[in-house]
Amino acid sequence: MSSAGPLRELNPRQRSAVTHGAAQADGRFCAGPLLVIAGAGTGKTGTLAHRVAHLLVAGVRPERILLLTFSRRAAAEMTSRAEHIIAGARRASVASCAGPRIVLPWSGTFHAIGARMLRLHASRLGLDPAFGVLDRGDAADLLDLLRHELGLSRGERRFPGKDTCLAIYSQRVNTGHALEEVLSAQFPWCRDLHDPLRGLFRAYVERKQAHRVLDFDDLLLYWCQMLEDPAMARQASAGFDHVLVDEYQDTNVLQARILAALRPDGDGLTVVGDDAQAIYSFRGATVDNILGFAKQFAAPAVVVTLEDNYRSTAPILAAANALMAGADRQYRKSLRACRDGGARPQLVTVTDDVAQAGFVVDLVLEHREAGILLRHQAVLFRNAHHSDLLEIELMRRNVPFVKYGGLKFLEAAHVKDLLAILRWADNPHNGIAAFRVLKLLQGFGPATAARAFARMSARGHDFAALHGFDAPVASGPAWPAFVELLVALSGPAVPWSGQVGRVRQWYEPLLERLYDSAAVRAADLDMLERLSGQYPDRERFLTELTLDPPQVTGDLAGDPLRDDDYLVLSTVHSAKGQEWDAVYLLCVADGNFPSEFATGNPAGVDEERRLLYVAMTRARDWLYLMEPQRYYVTAQSRRGDRHVYGARSRFLDESVLACLDRRAFRGTAPVDPAGCPESDAGAPLDVARRALEMW
Repeated sequence: MSSAGPLRELNPRQRSAVTHGAAQADGRFCAGPLLVIAGAGTGKTGTLAHRVAHLLVAGVRPERILLLTFSRRAAAEMTSRAEHIIAGARRASVASCAGPRIVLPWSGTFHAIGARMLRLHASRLGLDPAFGVLDRGDAADLLDLLRHELGLSRGERRFPGKDTCLAIYSQRVNTGHALEEVLSAQFPWCRDLHDPLRGLFRAYVERKQAHRVLDFDDLLLYWCQMLEDPAMARQASAGFDHVLVDEYQDTNVLQARILAALRPDGDGLTVVGDDAQAIYSFRGATVDNILGFAKQFAAPAVVVTLEDNYRSTAPILAAANALMAGADRQYRKSLRACRDGGARPQLVTVTDDVAQAGFVVDLVLEHREAGILLRHQAVLFRNAHHSDLLEIELMRRNVPFVKYGGLKFLEAAHVKDLLAILRWADNPHNGIAAFRVLKLLQGFGPATAARAFARMSARGHDFAALHGFDAPVASGPAWPAFVELLVALSGPAVPWSGQVGRVRQWYEPLLERLYDSAAVRAADLDMLERLSGQYPDRERFLTELTLDPPQVTGDLAGDPLRDDDYLVLSTVHSAKGQEWDAVYLLCVADGNFPSEFATGNPAGVDEERRLLYVAMTRARDWLYLMEPQRYYVTAQSRRGDRHVYGARSRFLDESVLACLDRRAFRGTAPVDPAGCPESDAGAPLDVARRALEMW
């Protein structure tokens, strides 16, 4: 693409990143390792999409490009943008006409691509090509089952619950740290449970292997282990000319090793990210990946830094730049505003969280009356409970809101039921799916379900063996119909089209008995059936839906929102990648920014600084940092007023404060002395003498 075409939209640094590399004599387009440090609001997505388009125009075949993102939607957006860019280039060329639609067959999340790679090489890896994929909920449930089987839940001392066990296991896998190190650093109360936990995790791996299923962490672990074999690494690497990675600051150790194995010399490798937005260490991500990227190759990577910000005003960026100037380990950059004007951010000191809630609602409504829609405003917070009183105040004053962090589609029980039927049909060894499905039938408890599964397993995992099982009378005609369904779905020649509809036809009559809000849940299943038509086969449908689920409409946390507008409430972690005209950040004080749980080591404090930076850079025009003075002590009566005073966040040093306007809000009007009754006239009363006379 020439500068006269779509590249004209880019600034010089973006153009430098997009055009990195050159065509060789044999026509191949080659490029050394490239690191794009894309500051907040600097057009990262557009730059990466232009990079994809540039490679395609340069003659790189779509199937030779591996695009790795952190959501399926991001991959689809990159592809769509690249198609639009190329279409623009074609229109600009008189000699060119419209071409075919662009399809990048190897674009998707790390986990989705990992699953495809493992199926492609399953025979060499000793895996069943039809292995199932456990979602987080199923993985936690399996760990819970094993906790009970091993007697760990009945000990004299408290043993971690299923979600904590899964978090420990996931940290161990994704960071590569020894179990002892993971427990000491993040789960210190579990340190003396090292041996029982190790036994639990071994049993967990054995059970997954027996049922021929993998969990999310296995998809990366097995892919990484596959690439540790030099021959397989060469074979996998040879399939791609260029590897592009989005949000590189959010990668973990396994993902970095995968990339290093695919591109040991860095040729054709482009990674895009921002070290100042690395905030997911609790998921196993490490900022060291992006900080050390440029120097990990024999020929150092080219580093292009994007600093022109198209989102926020200059005063907001001045405060954000001052905040990050205090960080030690980083790629130094200074964001420059591409928009004129703007109000200075405000540091608002309030008495307590009650006053904080009142001030925020006042200001939200004030901005609404000035023309800023509620949904263009957001209240952000470090921890979900920080918004408790605010939510009450919003309801009292009839301000609709949505709080991020609701149920995912696959967390809805009815959706999990239907998918479990498909998973069992896809993999007859999947006992986890089998037990969930069998217990849907009346009369089937854990023992009966175990006998049914054992009968089928003893006959080569053939569903037809269930015909002879003595099912409980209570199951009625649903049982033979269910067996016929499984036999039909497991046939090797059965077409994918219509399978979800057949399962739904059998399952929907059970909804009324199993759950409330059956009509709402039936609508979810209808959506699921329509969604299935977008996938070429059952395996792709089950894998990709598990790895990147949509939102659910049923299993609502409350009544559906029926309003023309709504305020956004969100944790800072959930707000990453978003932007709003006005942002209100709650509880900016030491203990929250940084969190009291992160102050034990410099790396934790650094990440907390980055978290505050992410929050501040979500704002386009208005930014308010709320600073309560009092924090009330918990475990006191409802009317108690015992409190402690909050300390100013250590991140708000003099350089940052110089970028903020200061404001105080008491929350209640001061008492008017003129309204107090006058004291009665009379002789003076010597209270001091009376006090002395007591002794």
